[in-house]
Amino acid sequence: MFELDKKNFQSEVLESEGYVLVDFFGDGCEPCEALMPHILKYEETYGDKIRFTGLNTSKARRVAISQQVMGLPNISIYKDGERVDELVKDDATPQAVEEMIKKYI
Repeated sequence: MFELDKKNFQSEVLESEGYVLVDFFGDGCEPCEALMPHILKYEETYGDKIRFTGLNTSKARRVAISQQVMGLPNISIYKDGERVDELVKDDATPQAVEEMIKKYI
C-alpha cells in the first residue's frame, strides 16, 4: 500500500487519473488496525485495477479535515481526483469495503 502524507496527497490522489482507494486511519484506532489486514488482502486481489493508498490522519490532520474525514476508519474511493464513495466507522466492515471496491473495478 502506497503511504500518503501531507506533501504527496494532492499529487497522488487529487491529481491522479483513475481509481484510488484511500484508507484514512489513525494512531491508536483499533477498528483501523483490525481492518488493515483485509485492505492489504484486497490490494493483492484488486491492486491491478485500483490503486491502494493509506493516510495516517494523526500525522496529516489538515489533509483529513480538508477531505471532510470526520470519523475513523474511513475508506474512500476517488476517481480522477474526486471522491465517489466512502465507508465510515461502523459501515467500514471488511465485507462492505470489498463490495465497494467491486463496484468500481
